[in-house]
Amino acid sequence: MVDTSTLIVRGPETVTWRVVLDPLMMVAGVRALMLQALQPTTMRGVWQNSDFLEEPLERLFNTAHFVTVTALGTPAQADELGARVRAVHRTLRIKDPDTGRTHRVDDPELLRWVHCAEVSSYLEVIERGGLRLTPAERDRYYDEQRRTATYVGLHAEDVPGGVAEMAAYFDRARAELDLRVIPESRATVRFLLWPKMPRKLRLLAPFKPLWLPIGMLAYFTLPRWAREEYRALPEVPGVQPLVTLGLRVGRFLVARIPERIAGRPFKPETRELMADLPRRLAESGVRPRRKLLKVRV
Repeated sequence: MVDTSTLIVRGPETVTWRVVLDPLMMVAGVRALMLQALQPTTMRGVWQNSDFLEEPLERLFNTAHFVTVTALGTPAQADELGARVRAVHRTLRIKDPDTGRTHRVDDPELLRWVHCAEVSSYLEVIERGGLRLTPAERDRYYDEQRRTATYVGLHAEDVPGGVAEMAAYFDRARAELDLRVIPESRATVRFLLWPKMPRKLRLLAPFKPLWLPIGMLAYFTLPRWAREEYRALPEVPGVQPLVTLGLRVGRFLVARIPERIAGRPFKPETRELMADLPRRLAESGVRPRRKLLKVRV
């Protein structure tokens, strides 16, 4: 087995690799944003400290870049990006209009919520869409994600390291984190179901209707309690088997889109990292195949 520790933060033999490179990561990322938006302080932090109304997809693509670098980039790249993220977070504050209190963006409880909503969304959506994992591999994925948490300023032991721990965390979060819909979270979900195309993607505007199934699939993969909070779409009897089918068909179709087209919406630096990945793998004796979804060591 090739030692890839000097090449990438998590090697191609990990569960993280299989999840991050899955064709359904876009749907999973949208679902993560919808779930994160149920924590009022977190959602207000996004709206108060970013140009969400002007460039609402920027958060999605920034997150995609962060995930790509910390999972597939070199250790130096991941450390550098993590340091930048932590430095920015240290300077930002969130004003709560209900209580008048001011919160830090890097409050560990808020960071933990964002992390757990994100990584659990990736795993649940992608596995439901057809990625086959054993119970041990599911636990290993969450254990691997503990390292990702350190890049935003958490300690590895601060976040769940297995399926049972993640389920227990969400039980506590529902009881303790005041999860509910506020105007900002409702507007976020409305946008994610039918987004305004940013200026840099105006050439893709004719394809906007293709986004609708992404948003709907993401919404209907939310846990039932979250959908009951939003009530953004009607709960049609029998919809869940159709959602599973839609994810599996979508996974099949997206995997066949040429990479130069599939990668177009992402940040240039994300595309550059992915374009350079086969070369770095080859230099370490790892041969990628099938769009890097599988590798031969």
